[in-house]
Amino acid sequence: MTTIPKGSTVVLVGTRKGLYVFHSRDRRRWRLAGRFFDGLPVHHAAYAPDEGTAYAAVNSTHWGATVQRSRGLTKWVRGKAGPTYPKGSGWSVAKVWNVRASPAEPGVLYAGVEPAGLFRSEDNGDSWDLVRALTKHPTRPKWSPGNGGLCLHTILPDPANKKRMIAGISAVGVFATEDGGETWRTMNRGMRADWFPNEKPEIGYCPHKLARDPEDPTVVYQQHHGGVFRWDEGKDRWVEISRGLPSRFGFGLAAGAEGGHAYVVPLKADTDRTTLGEMAVYRTRDSGRRWQRLTNGLPKPAHLTILREGVATDGEDPLGVYVATENGQLFHSRDGGDHWGAIAEHLPLAMSVTASPFP
Repeated sequence: MTTIPKGSTVVLVGTRKGLYVFHSRDRRRWRLAGRFFDGLPVHHAAYAPDEGTAYAAVNSTHWGATVQRSRGLTKWVRGKAGPTYPKGSGWSVAKVWNVRASPAEPGVLYAGVEPAGLFRSEDNGDSWDLVRALTKHPTRPKWSPGNGGLCLHTILPDPANKKRMIAGISAVGVFATEDGGETWRTMNRGMRADWFPNEKPEIGYCPHKLARDPEDPTVVYQQHHGGVFRWDEGKDRWVEISRGLPSRFGFGLAAGAEGGHAYVVPLKADTDRTTLGEMAVYRTRDSGRRWQRLTNGLPKPAHLTILREGVATDGEDPLGVYVATENGQLFHSRDGGDHWGAIAEHLPLAMSVTASPFP
């Protein structure tokens, strides 16, 4: 395994057959630091610069669902125990979908699992406690799985307030807490649910991915099964911002580095989950009022699929943007999406990509 130099940018790609770690000092020339968890599905992995630690959701039909960690991205340590539902609950953790370090709580880690639940660790992932209030939400008996299962796939702690958090569950909806997880409320007003006779149920929505605005954490962007939306806390509802996009459908979503900036990759439809004839990333710089189509350096023709964790930004200046596909391509831009190239083209099916400085 390769030691990663300080001052690099690191990109972690979770695939169906292992985790790939790439690094670069200039974001022009990329090197593979190593492949880890050979043959195992890695649904999500991310390096947390403030913690100096990377976390990976590694799921095995033999070893079960685990969270593993690494300090230098060369050696990984398995937590002493994975997230586990209490005996008698009737549930068993099938997969860990998302792992998130809390920026406002040093040493605290959250995991989202299938069947949908949220777990909290205060010892770097060695032990886990179920956030029971979410699992016991009054709507829980009516939660139904989406095509990918009943999964809690997105965890958004508020970087400025440890009591506030948002969670996305497919195909249920978005939930929010303002008291550290003691109580939860649904956060679904304004969302589409075209498959219901009642167009405004409390739950039954299908958020695919959520991201906070980089400057105002009360603003949240969402790629939904039926559109792209923005949440403005003062309005207490989702506002659709799909106008200007070639399709409402898609999975991947990432916030930019400045307020109002976000990226999505539209797919044709839920019946044909591929890019619309060529690879195109769409960028907004005004909170979704207008979208710009970015294709310079991306392949054409192309019918590719990007999953919910398949779009990422690195927070650098200028901003790096990364897109990973089911076909095993890893595309990147080092200028906010204006120009694109490929870091890798023959990886296993990519389920996630994250990028960050490696200080």
